[in-house]
Amino acid sequence: MQVSVFNTPVDAKRWDEFVDSSPDATNYHRWEWKQLMEGVFGWPTIYLAAEDGGRISGILPVVLIGHRLNCRLFCSMPFLGECGIASSSEMAKRLLLDHAIKQAQGEGVDYMELRHRHDQQLGLLAKTDKVRVVLPLGSETEKIWMALNTKLRTKIRKAINAGLTAEFGGLEFVGDFYRIFAQNMRDLGTPVYSEEFFVRILTSFPHETFICRVQLQGRTVAASFLMGFRDTLEAKWTSSLREYLPMKSNLFLYWNLFCFAVQHKYKVFDFGRSTVGSGTHVFKTQWSGTHSIPLHWDYWLPNGNRLPERNPGNPKYRMAIQTWRRLPVSVTRILGPRFVRYFP
Repeated sequence: MQVSVFNTPVDAKRWDEFVDSSPDATNYHRWEWKQLMEGVFGWPTIYLAAEDGGRISGILPVVLIGHRLNCRLFCSMPFLGECGIASSSEMAKRLLLDHAIKQAQGEGVDYMELRHRHDQQLGLLAKTDKVRVVLPLGSETEKIWMALNTKLRTKIRKAINAGLTAEFGGLEFVGDFYRIFAQNMRDLGTPVYSEEFFVRILTSFPHETFICRVQLQGRTVAASFLMGFRDTLEAKWTSSLREYLPMKSNLFLYWNLFCFAVQHKYKVFDFGRSTVGSGTHVFKTQWSGTHSIPLHWDYWLPNGNRLPERNPGNPKYRMAIQTWRRLPVSVTRILGPRFVRYFP
């Protein structure tokens, strides 16, 4: 068995064939993400494949993120997550890890972060403070509705009576989604991705990517960017204008996402990643039937380095966050894409 770096169109076809057949592979293992990361962010990617007799036994995509302002790192997969080693054998898994470490040493990175959905037992330091929140759907929206507690149903009815409407589309809705998303990211004190990032996702996966927008009298007040893979529909990025939250626009949005998922034969709704105990996590777990699945992020650290603390709770980011929140949204839409590539 040997490990190779995949680059060619023939490699791409073989890579995606393995992704389609591997139960460990996720949406974010697909080859299109390599082209997207390189094209939008300018990051070099290294797609490693373990082969045995010409047959792929495992894969690991890593992205090299390096700059003067912060640090250099390998990550699989920045901004997305749940995209570490996918393999059919223990030997392939070990060879991929060893090869990735050699690549990391050669690049002189400060650390390597492998974002796994479950414990791969790699013997590395790990963080487990993030979870996926998922909701099994069944085939009838009426059963989902009746499983909700009375308080939630009352709030959703309030939104309906207020005149909120929901519709689903694709590229034609990206401007509306991005306007809401950019404002929400500014309010959080976080640099926003470029609109091009979302356009590229929609054009790369046109049949599995959707946008839901919630409107009131023709104005979009909430939106969600959705990605489907296998039997799961994931709400990857979701935002609501704060002034419309008293109308329960966010609850109305999610109820319509559930209905859309059932109508399109998805079996699981994925609320996306959250930090355990955060307000976002609490909001997601209020829906009856949800459960949290711990994620396992593994770290290779050279020279006894400490685990990185790249999160809003880190005191060294506090002043930057407060400053960002005071900027006009129009300014953050210009500056955000230049800064966000430093904080994957």
